[in-house]
Amino acid sequence: MDLHLVDATYELFRAHYAPRPAVRGRDGVLLSGVSGLVEQLLFLLREQGATHVGCATDRVIRSFRNDLYAGYKTEAGMPAELLDQFPIAEEAIEALGLALWPMVEFEADDAIAAAAARWADAPDVGRLVVCSPDKDLAQLVRGSTVVLWDRRRDLVYDEAGVKAKWGIAPRSVPDWLAVVGDAADGYPGIPGWGAKSAAAVLARYGSLEAIPRRASAWEVPSLRNAVGLAASLADHWAEALLYRSLARLRPDAPIAQTDPDELRWTGAPRDLWEAFCDSWGLTRLRSRPPRWHP
Repeated sequence: MDLHLVDATYELFRAHYAPRPAVRGRDGVLLSGVSGLVEQLLFLLREQGATHVGCATDRVIRSFRNDLYAGYKTEAGMPAELLDQFPIAEEAIEALGLALWPMVEFEADDAIAAAAARWADAPDVGRLVVCSPDKDLAQLVRGSTVVLWDRRRDLVYDEAGVKAKWGIAPRSVPDWLAVVGDAADGYPGIPGWGAKSAAAVLARYGSLEAIPRRASAWEVPSLRNAVGLAASLADHWAEALLYRSLARLRPDAPIAQTDPDELRWTGAPRDLWEAFCDSWGLTRLRSRPPRWHP
């Protein structure tokens, strides 16, 4: 069996901001994000044949990472009409009969990391398919067993694919993010380090600790300004380690299931799904599930 691990928060955001007519529910409430998320999940189940699915969400935007770094992403500046859809999205996932991992202290990406760590070596699991284009999640990729699937572009990244796209092995992704930074998550990286220079150095050394402190010892022939990069890393060493800790996903995030077969989708509970659609005025989705739970 293949396990499909869905970053439902990403799907909610993408659907909310998609350039298409707004979806309004009962009393005019905006539900474009929820509607789009549901459409994507139904497409995954119906056209793409997923049988075992886990959906991770950010129940709240803040996490333990905000305690580590004050500049880490928060809900500030996020439109209320999007934030209001978070609990409705979780209600929709459960009404469809899918496994839900709502994160509070951790983030949705951590829940996916926990699932990957728990089941990558399970004897009945063929592949773990991480449904997201997010480069943060590329650190989970392992051989061709744990892969990253950009569903919008229909591109699957195994370990060789990650190296081809970002220039580094999956295990080096947190180190790469530490020096390059991640604007979406709110940390800046290290001055002078860009995506290409970071990839060149980490492709050779793998981790921050393995990079020689003296630029004269670097064995990266095509690299320019090694002296400046080495000096910047030395000057900002503590920040680099902090940013890497923010980038590393936590496989100890709490997910309820212990057996991968608990993610098997057996159909939508009809009464629950129809009640959800009626409650929120999403009548066009009422009959869309491809199968009903017995």
